[in-house]
Amino acid sequence: MELKGQAIIITGGASGIGYQTALQLAGKGADLIIADFNIAGAEQVAKEINGKGVKAFAFKVDVSKAAEVEQMVDFAVEKLGTLNGIFNNAGIGLVKPFLEMDPASYHKVIDVDQHSVYYGMYYAARKMVKLGTKGTFVNTASIYGFQAAVGSFNYNAAKAAVVAMSRSGALELAPNGIRVIGVAPGFINTPILGTDTKAKDFLGKQHLHGKLIEPEKVAAVVAFLFTDAASAINGSTIPVDDGFLIFKNS
Repeated sequence: MELKGQAIIITGGASGIGYQTALQLAGKGADLIIADFNIAGAEQVAKEINGKGVKAFAFKVDVSKAAEVEQMVDFAVEKLGTLNGIFNNAGIGLVKPFLEMDPASYHKVIDVDQHSVYYGMYYAARKMVKLGTKGTFVNTASIYGFQAAVGSFNYNAAKAAVVAMSRSGALELAPNGIRVIGVAPGFINTPILGTDTKAKDFLGKQHLHGKLIEPEKVAAVVAFLFTDAASAINGSTIPVDDGFLIFKNS
């Protein structure tokens, strides 16, 4: 139980990578805030986690709103008594060719995928410094934070920013005992990919094993990063991409 007594927030915790990470962190003894815009889903996950002998509470949040993220952090301390980390995981996608990438389409993804990570880091760090606690931030970036993709100008920009924020945050927060790490998933078998089986098959074949990566594989890496065993990892963004970035199959 490497994380027993640790209090961690997970955004986007109602499904996919967030849900699987909640299960794995709970298995390591962490108490959790399951934060999601889908409050019914978050409540269901929190109920499941409570059955594992740790504390878990659901919180409805629009991570693109700074005030709501601040309220989420306050809620975590109110319910769990402390704060030791956050998994800034919530995200969306909106595919459009660049010439159709109007400002509204651009900002919709930037607000959720980029600004929310800043909000989570900022409010969590300030709270942890005030409490005198140390811990870890993990931010969900993407392979598209390193490589361009047609129709994903907004997503590429947001995820590249997450890589940079993880690096810069690690540098600035190290004196406070806070580590910051990014994870860069490849093509993960989650609802964000939709239901087009041909498209999903095409994406999966770009991995070395020729198939989509299951969310629990990413969750296992994230859960490890929160433990003391990963204490020498700081500022890096870890690809969980089955070789995509190095050996991309196309």
